[in-house]
Amino acid sequence: MSGSDAAPAPRTPRVVVGVNGEPGSRTALRRAAAEARHRRAALWPVLAWQPPCGGFGVRHAPVDPLPAEDWQDLARATLLGTLDEVFPDGPGVPVHALLAQGTPGRVLVEAADREDDLLVVGAGHRGTLHRMFQPSVSRYCLARAHCPVLAVPPSPLEAELAAAHRRNLWRLRLDTRHFAEETAPDDGQAVAGA
Repeated sequence: MSGSDAAPAPRTPRVVVGVNGEPGSRTALRRAAAEARHRRAALWPVLAWQPPCGGFGVRHAPVDPLPAEDWQDLARATLLGTLDEVFPDGPGVPVHALLAQGTPGRVLVEAADREDDLLVVGAGHRGTLHRMFQPSVSRYCLARAHCPVLAVPPSPLEAELAAAHRRNLWRLRLDTRHFAEETAPDDGQAVAGA
């Protein structure tokens, strides 16, 4: 049999996952690794990056902005740091990390371009205000991908951490009434030592 008659080597299945360093993307990354192990596939974590305002505002900024190479270096550090944090001992499957300049939805759909790929995205809790200013990556991927898409909701613990982060960001006080209700004795007896 000549070299031209040889059957093409089978393609390794791929699980492509969007990563941005946020808690929801870490949950999606863990799920994607589990799917890759189950399918005996390669894990393709993808981080889409772009300068603020997509580069347009940077070109017209009054101060000297960071060059694109610096933004790419920051993206690389985020991707590698997230992989190290989520998989300190490795994910147990081949990994092909990818950095791409562009919007996250478009980059993910282009990366998962095979019909037999699986695209995994985080489907976080999003408020009305957030949806107005940032389009949903998971909705974009669900509408445009040519392969199956798995939208992974955030874990309950990560949702609580995100709420605590928002409280800290806005410097809101913690509502401790529910803690008092949970620890108060329900039979009317005094707590020992009180």
